[in-house]
Amino acid sequence: MAQVNSIEIKEFDTIIVGSGLAGLTAAFHASKKGSVAIITKSQLDISNSYYAQGGIAVVMDENDSFESHIQDTLVAGRGLCDLDAVKILVTEGQDCVLELIRLGMQFDKESGQFVQGLEGGHSFRRILHAGGDATGKGLTMFMLKKVQEQENIQAFEYTTVVELLVSNQICAGVQAFDFVSSKNIVFKSKSTIIATGGLSRIYDRSTNPHTATGDGIALAYHAGAKLSDIEFIQFHPTALSIPGEEAFLISEAVRGEGAWLLNPKGERFMQYIHPLAELAPRDVVAYAIYNELQSHQTDFLYLSLKHLNPEIVKKRFSNIHQTLLKYGIDFTRDLLPISPAAHYMVGGIQTDLNGETNIEGLFACGEVASTGVMGANRLASNSLLECLVFGKRAAEKAMQRADIPMDLPELNSIHVDQENENIFLETKNKIAALMSKKAGIVRSAVKLAEAIEELNAIRIQLPQKINEYNLLKIKHIADICTLICKSALIREESRGGHIREDFKLEDPKFCAHLVQQIGQPYIYQEIRNE
Repeated sequence: MAQVNSIEIKEFDTIIVGSGLAGLTAAFHASKKGSVAIITKSQLDISNSYYAQGGIAVVMDENDSFESHIQDTLVAGRGLCDLDAVKILVTEGQDCVLELIRLGMQFDKESGQFVQGLEGGHSFRRILHAGGDATGKGLTMFMLKKVQEQENIQAFEYTTVVELLVSNQICAGVQAFDFVSSKNIVFKSKSTIIATGGLSRIYDRSTNPHTATGDGIALAYHAGAKLSDIEFIQFHPTALSIPGEEAFLISEAVRGEGAWLLNPKGERFMQYIHPLAELAPRDVVAYAIYNELQSHQTDFLYLSLKHLNPEIVKKRFSNIHQTLLKYGIDFTRDLLPISPAAHYMVGGIQTDLNGETNIEGLFACGEVASTGVMGANRLASNSLLECLVFGKRAAEKAMQRADIPMDLPELNSIHVDQENENIFLETKNKIAALMSKKAGIVRSAVKLAEAIEELNAIRIQLPQKINEYNLLKIKHIADICTLICKSALIREESRGGHIREDFKLEDPKFCAHLVQQIGQPYIYQEIRNE
């Protein structure tokens, strides 16, 4: 074990782990009262936020209301949303968006008015876009520019956090590994904010960038943080399905503008399943597509825009249009082959309304966090809003912390052995195939138990103490997948993004958050409905 004095130490008031919209938002606000480090394992502009197409849901129209947005969120969340958190999201969300506009963020307009789109589960057109179907990129790049303008924010790219430094339930910072210099670095701080995004790359078909493997969840869990509702994984209903190609996301906004889902016979089917047809909540649409795929014994269905105005959809979805042309598909004339893909982690590190975890000095925000907003199924385009609202809240609470002197725990120096890279990739792909087959859209006790057994077999092969990065990643992914499977096994019902073929109905006794913590039994936590 390496001693602290042999490892470089850097000190900041606040550490942000991750550079998506939540992390950038937290960094921007935290910089108003102190020094900030942003640590990201790739580049600053690689994140789920960057690739978000749909937009940001916010009440901006006089005919819309906070009450309507709140109710839509609660309905989509299938009884597991905490009302106080949802109210904060919707009301403070409007303030956050207006603040961005004052800072210079440009959302799409026509004739001087904001263009407001419609997506699944929403009662009104309330989705703001930037650059048509490139809202995530627009927002992330805007906040990145604001962050880069702050002199007291320092970015550490190609640097990965390998451990949270926690002693006596207090977080004093993080240990990180710099891929460029191959050095271990300790970042000490009053507050640490995890904003590492999701984990959908643990599945073999995902809309997420390759970096989305759940690092933050694993780090927090092993440090003693509580996790909540991680059995709920949202599968986006419409991702491009071409053999050998990545699952390119076809935004829900496309269906919001009138696109149809068709089975192999060219027939629509969603109108027989839900009153909102193609605009039903995502869990409903993904499950309906899954059933159609099984019924017709096919790997994909179709999305059709052929009945829509070609010039309007090409303008509205220019990025999607240009990408599809590379595959030889013109969405104004051709049917799009689609099938669901793992897209969003609904649960995560449990926090209070200010993003604080059960560990003093440790916060979480964005997709990695479970704030109580998303319930069992995220309402479309609430995610970017959550990044803004709870990224700001976490930063403001983190800035209030006084420095508590404490000794750093003994450190395990990490290195990279390139010979293990192929082992990591092979194992990661094996786990992804396993999760897709046995813990995907539809689960069962038999499949989940088999998955847990196979994951345990993978972990047993790892050393007791790991100081090599690739092996550490394998352990983290195997641990996360095991936690998901165990939670899914315990929740004997179907609700939102968790569907059990052996328990097909919602069960009122499971209308609670399922909370887990290392070394502790699972507990059920009451939903906050007031």
